[in-house]
Amino acid sequence: MAEINWIAAVAAGVLGFFVGGLWYSKLMFLKPWQTDTGIADGHKGNISEATRFAVGITLSVVAAIVFAAFLGPEPPLGGAVLWGLAVGLAFITTSFGIQHLFEGRTARVALINGGYHTAQFALFGVILGLWH
Repeated sequence: MAEINWIAAVAAGVLGFFVGGLWYSKLMFLKPWQTDTGIADGHKGNISEATRFAVGITLSVVAAIVFAAFLGPEPPLGGAVLWGLAVGLAFITTSFGIQHLFEGRTARVALINGGYHTAQFALFGVILGLWH
Protein backbone atom coordinates (compact mmCIF):
# COMPACT_ATOMS: atom_id res chain seq x y z
CA MET A 1 0.00 0.00 0.00
CA ALA A 2 3.00 2.31 0.15
CA GLU A 3 2.75 2.89 -3.59
CA ILE A 4 -0.49 4.84 -3.44
CA ASN A 5 -0.84 8.60 -3.40
CA TRP A 6 -2.15 8.95 0.14
CA ILE A 7 -3.05 12.63 -0.17
CA ALA A 8 -5.02 12.00 -3.37
CA ALA A 9 -6.77 8.98 -1.81
CA VAL A 10 -7.80 10.91 1.30
CA ALA A 11 -8.95 13.88 -0.81
CA ALA A 12 -10.94 11.52 -3.04
CA GLY A 13 -12.58 9.95 -0.01
CA VAL A 14 -13.59 13.28 1.51
CA LEU A 15 -14.85 14.73 -1.77
CA GLY A 16 -16.60 11.48 -2.66
CA PHE A 17 -18.53 11.59 0.61
CA PHE A 18 -19.82 15.06 -0.17
CA VAL A 19 -21.17 13.92 -3.54
CA GLY A 20 -23.92 12.43 -1.36
CA GLY A 21 -24.90 15.92 -0.21
CA LEU A 22 -25.77 16.81 -3.77
CA TRP A 23 -27.13 13.36 -4.70
CA TYR A 24 -29.62 13.33 -1.82
CA SER A 25 -30.59 17.00 -2.20
CA LYS A 26 -33.81 18.55 -3.47
CA LEU A 27 -32.02 19.17 -6.77
CA MET A 28 -31.59 15.46 -7.36
CA PHE A 29 -33.07 12.45 -5.58
CA LEU A 30 -34.23 13.58 -2.13
CA LYS A 31 -37.97 13.36 -2.76
CA PRO A 32 -38.09 9.91 -4.39
CA TRP A 33 -35.62 8.58 -1.82
CA GLN A 34 -37.76 9.95 1.04
CA THR A 35 -40.95 8.56 -0.51
CA ASP A 36 -39.54 5.07 -0.96
CA THR A 37 -37.66 4.86 2.37
CA GLY A 38 -40.26 6.57 4.54
CA ILE A 39 -37.61 8.90 5.93
CA ALA A 40 -39.31 12.28 5.86
CA ASP A 41 -36.87 14.48 7.71
CA GLY A 42 -33.20 13.88 8.29
CA HIS A 43 -32.04 10.37 9.05
CA LYS A 44 -33.18 7.40 11.07
CA GLY A 45 -31.44 6.41 14.26
CA ASN A 46 -30.17 8.24 17.30
CA ILE A 47 -26.64 9.04 16.13
CA SER A 48 -25.65 12.70 16.30
CA GLU A 49 -25.03 14.57 13.06
CA ALA A 50 -21.38 15.10 14.02
CA THR A 51 -20.86 11.37 14.58
CA ARG A 52 -22.78 10.50 11.40
CA PHE A 53 -20.56 12.80 9.32
CA ALA A 54 -17.30 11.75 11.01
CA VAL A 55 -17.98 8.04 10.55
CA GLY A 56 -19.35 8.58 7.02
CA ILE A 57 -16.29 10.52 5.89
CA THR A 58 -13.99 7.96 7.53
CA LEU A 59 -15.69 5.09 5.71
CA SER A 60 -15.50 6.97 2.41
CA VAL A 61 -11.79 7.62 2.95
CA VAL A 62 -11.19 3.93 3.71
CA ALA A 63 -13.02 3.00 0.49
CA ALA A 64 -10.94 5.49 -1.51
CA ILE A 65 -7.66 4.21 -0.04
CA VAL A 66 -8.53 0.60 -0.87
CA PHE A 67 -9.64 1.66 -4.36
CA ALA A 68 -6.33 3.52 -4.82
CA ALA A 69 -4.45 0.37 -3.77
CA PHE A 70 -6.52 -1.64 -6.26
CA LEU A 71 -5.75 0.81 -9.09
CA GLY A 72 -2.06 0.94 -8.28
CA PRO A 73 0.32 3.87 -8.61
CA GLU A 74 -0.37 6.45 -11.32
CA PRO A 75 -3.46 4.87 -12.89
CA PRO A 76 -4.50 6.24 -16.28
CA LEU A 77 -7.50 8.56 -16.01
CA GLY A 78 -9.76 6.61 -18.37
CA GLY A 79 -9.07 3.30 -16.71
CA ALA A 80 -9.50 4.70 -13.22
CA VAL A 81 -12.89 6.21 -14.09
CA LEU A 82 -14.04 3.01 -15.83
CA TRP A 83 -13.03 0.95 -12.80
CA GLY A 84 -14.91 3.40 -10.58
CA LEU A 85 -18.03 2.99 -12.69
CA ALA A 86 -17.60 -0.79 -12.72
CA VAL A 87 -17.21 -0.99 -8.94
CA GLY A 88 -20.22 1.26 -8.41
CA LEU A 89 -22.49 -0.49 -10.89
CA ALA A 90 -21.34 -4.10 -10.79
CA PHE A 91 -20.46 -4.50 -7.12
CA ILE A 92 -22.30 -1.88 -5.08
CA THR A 93 -25.53 -1.33 -7.01
CA THR A 94 -26.08 -5.03 -7.62
CA SER A 95 -25.41 -5.75 -3.94
CA PHE A 96 -27.96 -3.12 -2.94
CA GLY A 97 -30.37 -4.71 -5.40
CA ILE A 98 -30.05 -8.10 -3.73
CA GLN A 99 -30.31 -6.65 -0.23
CA HIS A 100 -33.29 -4.46 -1.14
CA LEU A 101 -35.14 -7.45 -2.60
CA PHE A 102 -35.08 -9.15 0.78
CA GLU A 103 -35.77 -5.97 2.76
CA GLY A 104 -38.84 -5.16 0.68
CA ARG A 105 -37.40 -1.88 -0.57
CA THR A 106 -38.03 -0.61 -4.05
CA ALA A 107 -35.72 -1.01 -7.00
CA ARG A 108 -35.73 2.78 -7.20
CA VAL A 109 -34.06 3.05 -3.76
CA ALA A 110 -31.43 0.51 -4.83
CA LEU A 111 -30.76 2.56 -7.96
CA ILE A 112 -30.64 5.86 -6.07
CA ASN A 113 -28.30 4.50 -3.38
CA GLY A 114 -26.21 2.54 -5.86
CA GLY A 115 -26.11 5.54 -8.17
CA TYR A 116 -24.60 7.66 -5.42
CA HIS A 117 -21.82 5.15 -4.85
CA THR A 118 -21.27 4.80 -8.58
CA ALA A 119 -20.80 8.57 -8.81
CA GLN A 120 -18.60 8.45 -5.70
CA PHE A 121 -16.29 5.78 -7.13
CA ALA A 122 -16.21 7.48 -10.54
CA LEU A 123 -15.04 10.64 -8.75
CA PHE A 124 -12.46 8.58 -6.87
CA GLY A 125 -11.24 7.45 -10.30
CA VAL A 126 -11.09 11.01 -11.65
CA ILE A 127 -9.08 12.26 -8.68
CA LEU A 128 -6.74 9.25 -8.55
CA GLY A 129 -6.32 9.27 -12.33
CA LEU A 130 -5.42 12.95 -12.46
CA TRP A 131 -3.40 13.40 -9.27
CA HIS A 132 0.01 11.84 -9.89
